[in-house]
Amino acid sequence: MGEKETAPNLQKGFLYKVLNGWSTTDIVVTHEDIDRAHDRERVLTTRVQRGIWSRSRLLWLLIGPGILVMLGENDGPSMLSYAATGARFGIGFFLPFVVLTFLMACVVQEMTVRLGAATHRGHAELIFDRFGPFWGWFSMIDLMVGNFLTLVTEFIAIRAGLGFFGIPPCLAVLGAWLILFAALMAHRYWTWERVTLAAAMFNLIFVPVALLSHPHWGTIGHALFTWKPLPGGVTPDTVLILLADIGATVTPWMLFFQQSAIADKGLTTHDIRFGRVDTVLGATFAALAALATIVATAPLFAHGMSAANFEAAEFAQALRPFVGSLGSTLFALGMFEAGMVAAITISTSSAYAFGEVARRPHSLNLPFRQGKSFYLVLLLEAAAAAALVLIPGIPLVYIVLVVNVIAVLAMPPALLFLYMLVNDRELMGELVSPLWANILALGVVIVLIAAGVLFGASVIAPHALAFLGGT
Repeated sequence: MGEKETAPNLQKGFLYKVLNGWSTTDIVVTHEDIDRAHDRERVLTTRVQRGIWSRSRLLWLLIGPGILVMLGENDGPSMLSYAATGARFGIGFFLPFVVLTFLMACVVQEMTVRLGAATHRGHAELIFDRFGPFWGWFSMIDLMVGNFLTLVTEFIAIRAGLGFFGIPPCLAVLGAWLILFAALMAHRYWTWERVTLAAAMFNLIFVPVALLSHPHWGTIGHALFTWKPLPGGVTPDTVLILLADIGATVTPWMLFFQQSAIADKGLTTHDIRFGRVDTVLGATFAALAALATIVATAPLFAHGMSAANFEAAEFAQALRPFVGSLGSTLFALGMFEAGMVAAITISTSSAYAFGEVARRPHSLNLPFRQGKSFYLVLLLEAAAAAALVLIPGIPLVYIVLVVNVIAVLAMPPALLFLYMLVNDRELMGELVSPLWANILALGVVIVLIAAGVLFGASVIAPHALAFLGGT
């Protein structure tokens, strides 16, 4: 909104209340406000300094939400979708297709950067305020249901990844939940973000796995820049993989998490440029890991090995002849990391949404006593998902693909709310979406709707797909 970045405006609670007409004598500045103000003071001090070192430090202070949301979306289901893609269809069509999905994610998440910095409020809170309690509660419940289903698959991926090392399911799942709990103990957004960010960077562990598969670089370059037709044409199987790969990159929880994290971090309109850099960096890292996973599992396709029902540990075992013991070990560790980081970020997005709609304290800067409902929603949702994972006989690959498909089908309504909010001049002021951003957003919506229609056709009239595929 172009507010001057002065000391009072560094506090989210203070700024929100001033903008909404509160008297300054009625405002109680909380420990949450003070902690966030301290973080902003470091930003202000660094901003006025000159030189490459100061600009690099400023970038370090401001990045976080964008990288976390992109690498967090490279979760267990996503990496298994990419692994299934490479193993069942190779690289010809899907390498450039996955790059396209990350470009779509950048378009969507850039809008949340502007919205969070301009309003200093989370996504669910804005929906509640601008469209009424019904849509606010609807969006929150819809998000939490989707997040819960996704959390189930995260813990399945954790269990399967650690199963490669012979760790019993109960111990794997309980250990992962305890790690999630420990990540909250600092009661500081900055500390939580840096710890989770360090863990998220281990998503790049799939890159050395791809290198150990000794890929043919000429073939990879040709695949990226020529975009071959779908192998086998348009079939129900390829449609399922297409939607799963889109759902591995663009999902509703990302909107809620990044906007709420930007508000919790205290970013202002002065930081939008760095927020965009943060998002693009995250998309670049995540796309690199996704492409590496497809390349790493492509030898299974090249050698005609069936991977239709592989779980994480089974992918790691099957890859051993092509990437060796080191590569298969790294692959299993990567699956554990993907599920762990996503479990942390996705459960946090649910807690943010609940706090925003229920008008309860919602910040990682809060001590447990003050943010009890926020932390309990986060921990209990994760605990319930972890408990379900211990049910024997869960078909991992089928569930993760279906969950990603559900995410795609749920995305157009979520984007509609986002589109209306970023075009609300009363909220956004000069930061309202320009024409080019609206055109790109419309393009993303069209792609998602078309994907949903294609999936519907594959379920209702699978024989009609032969016509689309030209066969």
